[in-house]
Amino acid sequence: MGKHFVNEVDIKSTWDHVFSAFWQRYPNPFSTHVLTEDVVFREVTTDHRLLSRRLLTKTNRMPRWAERFFPANLSRSVYIVEDSIVDPRNKSMTTFTWNLNHTRLMTVEERCVFQESRDRPAWTRLARDAWIVSGVYGFSRPIQEFGLARFKSNQAKALQGLELALCNMHGDSSPRPRRDAVKEASEKAKEAALAATEKAKTLASAASPQKPQQFLTCSWDSTHNLFIIISLVLLLILRGSCGRESGAVTCSPGAGPQPGTALRAPRRGRAQ
Repeated sequence: MGKHFVNEVDIKSTWDHVFSAFWQRYPNPFSTHVLTEDVVFREVTTDHRLLSRRLLTKTNRMPRWAERFFPANLSRSVYIVEDSIVDPRNKSMTTFTWNLNHTRLMTVEERCVFQESRDRPAWTRLARDAWIVSGVYGFSRPIQEFGLARFKSNQAKALQGLELALCNMHGDSSPRPRRDAVKEASEKAKEAALAATEKAKTLASAASPQKPQQFLTCSWDSTHNLFIIISLVLLLILRGSCGRESGAVTCSPGAGPQPGTALRAPRRGRAQ
């Protein structure tokens, strides 16, 4: 069934500025997980719409709880295809993104619509939809929860990167009023991502097979040998506390189990 994420946010900037800043987002300090971006196709249609296709490379660090279930040589990079349609007449831009590799583990599809606000022309409405699906038997739920948490965190970073690009376009290095709203949305996304991550860990623990308890058992031979060793040690202690008298050893009181018990000493040659 998968997970469906829906989010809408108002950006305090005109659509023209948002459209220009969209292509200048990377690199930025908020999206360090984005490694590369390349334009592989671009065309202007007869109705004056701009069609583009880009290939992006992003990191894909797995959570620690999932590393034991998947091969160690699994690639840590994800290749993302992004198709975009820009309609300057209607002042809208629609993007579609999806991952090319790791599809057996998880697929993430996203659609974003940047539309000029009808009520406030100086604002731009961003509507975002995402679908996270995993087909791994027995672990689909925790993987989807992790994917949702990671997506929420990354989309908050993407919004911060877009805000930074807008500020750079205007030559404004000071914080803008709308940065507070972006920061608040980012904090909420982080909290939701942490909650989803904890839920994924719980589901993964419940789905992982439990190892049978192992008990320490001793064989008869090892127990018998241990008994002999202890007996020899006790005998040496008793000998050390006993005195010799005329070829017999008499234990001092309190040294043995019963006072006065005589133990025959081994025969020795006469001292020269």
